[in-house]
Amino acid sequence: MNILFLTQIVPFPPDAGPKVKTWHVLRFLAGQGHSVTLVSFVRPEEEPHLPALAEVCEAVYPVPIRRSRAADAGFMIRSYLTGRPFLVERDDLQPMQEAVNRLAAQGKFDIIHADQLTMVQFGLRAAQIAPQKKPKVIFDAHNAVWSIIERMRENARWFLKPILAVEAKRVKRYEGELLKTVDHVLAVTDVDRAGLEEALHFSKVKPGDKLAPIATIPIAVDTQQLTPVKRKPDSKNIVTLGTLHYPPNADGIRWFFNEVFPLVQKRAPEATLTIIGKNPPQDFLEFQARNSGSVNVTGYVPELAPHLAESALMVVPVRAGGGMRVRILEAFAYAMPVVTTTIGLEGIQAELERDVIVADKADDFADRVVQLLENPSLQEKLSVNGRKLAETKYDWQAALSAMKTIYEE
Repeated sequence: MNILFLTQIVPFPPDAGPKVKTWHVLRFLAGQGHSVTLVSFVRPEEEPHLPALAEVCEAVYPVPIRRSRAADAGFMIRSYLTGRPFLVERDDLQPMQEAVNRLAAQGKFDIIHADQLTMVQFGLRAAQIAPQKKPKVIFDAHNAVWSIIERMRENARWFLKPILAVEAKRVKRYEGELLKTVDHVLAVTDVDRAGLEEALHFSKVKPGDKLAPIATIPIAVDTQQLTPVKRKPDSKNIVTLGTLHYPPNADGIRWFFNEVFPLVQKRAPEATLTIIGKNPPQDFLEFQARNSGSVNVTGYVPELAPHLAESALMVVPVRAGGGMRVRILEAFAYAMPVVTTTIGLEGIQAELERDVIVADKADDFADRVVQLLENPSLQEKLSVNGRKLAETKYDWQAALSAMKTIYEE
């Protein structure tokens, strides 16, 4: 089967949630014998990674993209004029549409796989111009994006709340309309599936509307590549990580170091904190400066394992977001004990207190972190069980097997 695969970011190296998900999907499809042609937006720093994608794809077509605040301001104005979501307007760039149209016009593709919300528009337009046979369009949603924006609004500053409220409604309506136009939808959790179904009804279903089926296929990790780390005995270091220019990630870690970590230090003065992630905001660096010796903000690191090995546990403090937290799945694969929130664990079928610890309020979260720091046997229990869960349920070759049926149908 010939697949035209569209991505908003270069899905390599698999060092962030969306890239991990997409990289394993590409590997799986190629491993099933499909011919995959990739078209991706490419930022300058991503160009060196294109050869790795050429190893699993039949062909790779990069479309250069650059972001700027001035351009985003223009897209925001356009969004208010068109009524379409800002996110969709921002990515609706003519060079991408031209590249996708040119390939679709060859008439050889059976499926256009649009990875994430903003790429679907290119696939739907291109499908209309394909000669002879019209390719099916799969919307690989990752998340119900409207729900992420809505959760961000709840924790945002007062002057941002109205802007986010408008964007959430526009995205919700847009996602609902997509479910009437594509041929199949993939969600990573049942929570996101329900969110997409809610968006469909929000967009007002009419008699005769074609409704795309939605399949839930979880994000996966490679447990052969991510092997258990040997943690430093008696470590009192807490590690957390995320792509820090992504607002939900920054929000959760900011909540942890402002409200939770001070409580941890009162009960465990020897506790230290390592924050790993690309593009740390200025207040993260200021927090490190105020807490020299107990807080380390590393920025991006090419290898996680050495930092994990120096730590007793990982915290994944999530207050907004959707989909699945790849950070947790990777922590399980590395055999790292994890403390997270209810939202953080959404979509992951882990047993509380056996595989993972969950707490939502600052004082409760601090209590559980301290308990884990002081209890090596509990650390070992979570370590062993988390690794077993990653191997049996979330390894990419097992977790993505349901895609085979979808593509065959």
